[in-house]
Amino acid sequence: MKDTKYDLIVVGGGVLGTFHAYHALNQKLRVALIEKNHRPIDATVRNFGQVVPSGMNTKWQRYGRESLEIYASIQKQFDISVRQQGTVYLASNQAELALLEELNEINQSNDYQSHLLTKSNCISKFPGLNSKYCRGGLWFPQELNIDPSVMIHRLHQFMVEELQLDYHNNIAVTNIAESNGEVLLYSEGRCEFKATSVVVCNGSDFRTLFRDHYQNSGLQVVKLQMMATAPQKNYTLSGSILTGSSIRRYEAFQECPSYPSVKAAENSDSLEKKYGVHILFKQSSDGSVIIGDSHEYAPVSQEDKLGFDLNMDIDDLILNSAKEIFDLPNYRIQRRWQGRYSQCINSDIFQLRPSDHVNIVTGIGGKGMTASAGFARENLKNLLN
Repeated sequence: MKDTKYDLIVVGGGVLGTFHAYHALNQKLRVALIEKNHRPIDATVRNFGQVVPSGMNTKWQRYGRESLEIYASIQKQFDISVRQQGTVYLASNQAELALLEELNEINQSNDYQSHLLTKSNCISKFPGLNSKYCRGGLWFPQELNIDPSVMIHRLHQFMVEELQLDYHNNIAVTNIAESNGEVLLYSEGRCEFKATSVVVCNGSDFRTLFRDHYQNSGLQVVKLQMMATAPQKNYTLSGSILTGSSIRRYEAFQECPSYPSVKAAENSDSLEKKYGVHILFKQSSDGSVIIGDSHEYAPVSQEDKLGFDLNMDIDDLILNSAKEIFDLPNYRIQRRWQGRYSQCINSDIFQLRPSDHVNIVTGIGGKGMTASAGFARENLKNLLN
C-alpha cells in the first residue's frame, strides 16, 4: 500500500472526474486521480468537442458559463486545445427561426451574449452553406471548440506539472472499503491507496465497484455515431454549426414559448426521430470536419442491445442530411466512430453515497464537456461538507 494518505481520491480520469480533482487541488488538498486505462478512452474523448452553454436549460447554462471561464483560465497557462470560435444555430424554416428569436430574448435577460443573424449574414459567414436551407441564425461568440482526444490528456499534464496532482493510470480499482475513518482502495487484491474521501466519476468503475447499485440506478446508456471528413483544403468553417434538428433537441429551447407546438408538428415515424439524429458540423485543428450525430438508448442492464458496430443506415442518414446543408469542398469520410455516455432518466445527474466517505457522481449525459468544470466546483464543496 502507498504510504500517502490523500485528502481526496477521484476514480475515473474523464472530464467529470478530472474537474473534481482540479477544484480539490485549487483548495490545496492532496489529491490522486486514478484512471483504469493508460488514457481515458470513453465518452470524454468520443464526443463532438464543443462547449455550448447555449444549448442548456437555465440551471445548467450557469455551470456551462462557469466552465467557459475555467477553460479560458487554464488555456492562458497551458495549451489544452481550447479555441474560442463561437457557435451558431441555423434555422431551416419559420418555426425554427421563431425559436431562435425567443431564445435570444431569454439569453438577453440572462445577460448571456447572443446575436441574431439574417440569412445573408449566415451565407456570408459560413462558406458553403446552402441558401435554400438557411432562414437565419443565432450566434454565440463566447463558446468554445475543443479537441476532445487532446484536451483531457493535456489537462492531466497541466495538473501534474503545475498543481501537484498524483495521477495513477493503468490501475483498475476492484474494491473500495471504509475502515477506522479511512477509505481503502484495492487493486488486484491488494490495498493500494487510502484517503479521507473518494469520488467515483466513471460509469464503468461504478458498474465494477457497486454492481447492485448500478443495476438499480435508473441510468441509461446513450450510443452516438459521428464521422470526420478528410482535411478540407483552403476551407475554414467558423465555429460550431448546429442546425434545425439541434434546435428541436436541445434543452435550452424547451424554455421557449413556441417549443411545444414545434415538437407536436414533428413526424414521430421519421428515421431522424427513431435514431435521435441531429446534424452538427465542427472543423478540427487538422482541417477535417466532424459531422454528427445520432442517439440510441438502452437501460444499463440492456446495454448490449445497442450493439458494438456502426449502423451504416444511420451514417448514411447523417451524411445525406449534411450534404443538403453544407457544400463542403470534399465529403470523403476519413474515419467513423461511436461514443457512449450514461445519463440519468429521473434527474439531470446521478449521485449516490454508498458509505460515509464514498460518493458516486456520474450520468451527466451529454452535458459533460460543457458543464463539468463549473458543476464540479460547486458539487465538490457539497461532497466535502
